[in-house]
Amino acid sequence: MGIDDVWPLFALEIRTPRLTLRPIRDEDLPALAVAALQGIHDADRMPFGVPWTDAAPEEIPRNLAMYQWSLRQVSPENWSIAFGVHVDGALVGVQDLSARGFADRRTVGSGSWLTTSAQGRGFGTEMRAGLLLFAFDVLGAEWAESSAASWNERSLAVSRSLGYESNGVTRVAPRPGEPVDEVRVRLDRRRFRRPDWRATVHGADAALAQLGIAGPG
Repeated sequence: MGIDDVWPLFALEIRTPRLTLRPIRDEDLPALAVAALQGIHDADRMPFGVPWTDAAPEEIPRNLAMYQWSLRQVSPENWSIAFGVHVDGALVGVQDLSARGFADRRTVGSGSWLTTSAQGRGFGTEMRAGLLLFAFDVLGAEWAESSAASWNERSLAVSRSLGYESNGVTRVAPRPGEPVDEVRVRLDRRRFRRPDWRATVHGADAALAQLGIAGPG
């Protein structure tokens, strides 16, 4: 028996033309920490709802590990998967997929980050498109939701390019005393602007069984 038999989500893999997305394993944690420590965003602006990149450099590897381990508390009612984003074998970021009450809501949420050296190359759009193909065509999701700070035009542009529409604005303060508007976006699977390529998914059946999802039927 291997680890994929114990934890079927580890066998899940999504391939796009340039990227491989697979759930982060313990052996990925050092590379994940290195990617994060290389830099993700300008220090004067915080793009995340939880300001985890503000931690001291020596704390970030441990914090990332603890967060990844917390995601292994999954159930059909509440689950989250952090896919490591790999380019030519190198881990360059994370693409999250999550859901609450998926059987009834058929709605997924997403969030992501890329190390600075991987930005500006279209990877953000490609990894989100690959995730949406998986969510809509394999999981049977009907809606996808996301959000970004109002100043984060790169993230919002990715959402618009894929067909997301505005779903309201809320006020958040990731850093004390620095409130910002957070733009929420929502995508109907029927309005998804599909890429001109297909994603290849491996290990889906066992992963769906672990999450208690019947799929699109």
